[in-house]
Amino acid sequence: MRPALAAWLALSLLLGTAAEETCGDPPAARSHSIPAPQLSPEEQLSPHMPESLRCDACQAIAFQIEEQLSRAERKVGRKALKESDYMEVLERSCSQGWESYGVHELDGEKRLTGPGLPRQEPMSVMVSGGPWPGRLSKMCHGYVGERGEAQIYASHRRGPSALRELLCHGDKGPCAGGKAGAPGPPKALQNEL
Repeated sequence: MRPALAAWLALSLLLGTAAEETCGDPPAARSHSIPAPQLSPEEQLSPHMPESLRCDACQAIAFQIEEQLSRAERKVGRKALKESDYMEVLERSCSQGWESYGVHELDGEKRLTGPGLPRQEPMSVMVSGGPWPGRLSKMCHGYVGERGEAQIYASHRRGPSALRELLCHGDKGPCAGGKAGAPGPPKALQNEL
């Protein structure tokens, strides 16, 4: 036992930890400071999802639609839902609260975070509520209106990747321009006359 105690004491001294610290008062707690993301005026006030977060938002919307449709299919025990059923589920999916989503900053880049999105940082501050739920709901309704309930449901039936491809990665999709989360090339401004 003495050789083990001697080895522990020597190791403690080498690492800079005095033996008194382990026997006396508890060591001072280490503090970590994690700042909240600094949001631009557009990110704080605009009713629209900022361009830089649209790919993340699309992935979150595809995840929620997929979850809601799968849950409805499991409930009824059928292979496919009736048109009226999937239309109701899609409306409910887009009208949900979206409160579990927010934005956080990772390496100076703001990212949307929440269910269905990859966890980018184990310790970060997420800003949720505010404009994010409304923006997600508005985008979701836009996708359903643009693509149509039948096309979205048909993509869901082919699998989650098909739904994400339809909504997020197609020609007009917000994730079409490269890696997920990265905005594509800037859109040309149109002259309004």
